[in-house]
Amino acid sequence: MDSEKLSIFRSRNGFISALDQSGGSTPKALQAYGINEDQYSGETEMYDLIHEMRLRIITSDCFSSDRILGTILFEDTVNRKIVDEKVPSYLWNKKKILAIQKIDVGLEEVNNGIQLMKPITSIEDRLTEAVSNGVFGTKMRSVIWEATPGGINEIVTQQFEIAKTIMEFGLVPIVEPEVSIGISDKIQSEEILLAEVMENLDSLDDNQNVALKLTIPTHDNFYSGLVEHPRVVRVTALSGGYIHEEACGKLARNPGMIASFSRALTERLKVDQTASEFSDALNGSIESIFQASIT
Repeated sequence: MDSEKLSIFRSRNGFISALDQSGGSTPKALQAYGINEDQYSGETEMYDLIHEMRLRIITSDCFSSDRILGTILFEDTVNRKIVDEKVPSYLWNKKKILAIQKIDVGLEEVNNGIQLMKPITSIEDRLTEAVSNGVFGTKMRSVIWEATPGGINEIVTQQFEIAKTIMEFGLVPIVEPEVSIGISDKIQSEEILLAEVMENLDSLDDNQNVALKLTIPTHDNFYSGLVEHPRVVRVTALSGGYIHEEACGKLARNPGMIASFSRALTERLKVDQTASEFSDALNGSIESIFQASIT
């Protein structure tokens, strides 16, 4: 593991931008950007369009290490180039921003109140390639829809089992057991989740480190124990469907958590904006998310 990058990830002020929309979420992201599904045909065109949006963000002057700590990328983006460099190399060499790769391949159907990750085929090959591409860490998501102790145990167990494989390759895994923001038993789900995550963290060796990506908790500072845990290098927050202002307001009340926002980062960006309009909108979003992350 690169000690310089780990030190940056652990201690530098900033937040993580999530630009990892995959096959299922890309049409919605493009629609929010102003590109409807009838304006492209097939996955190739769709991924080309979302890549253009991501390049517009990444190459913007305001997208810098002053406020951006790392960027989560879809595998398709990792294997593309900006000018003559693969995206992770460009981020690090030109901007000193860490590249984090979405490693999961989607979700199973809802069962027992949760959605586990689908099996990640050829994970060792994918991790080897990620390392060769200069990726610093990975991210993988599962979802909690109901406060079922057995289901939440399954989710956390699966996350940490895969995280241990990822750590063997010298990468920092971001464990993301998302709690859906709209469920009636969100508080109970968070209580069960906290206990399960703590138990798994306590079982890690001294040389094993993870990051966490969690739904902003109902009760402020509920995850403070995770922020302080010696095996946790960073606790990040997903926006989870909250609009920009609400996500930033909730995050600011949870010291020690930093943003890892997707929709809340890009919701003000439109394909037909001029360069100046786009830059102003992106800079405004980055600044408010940054301030919420360092409060």
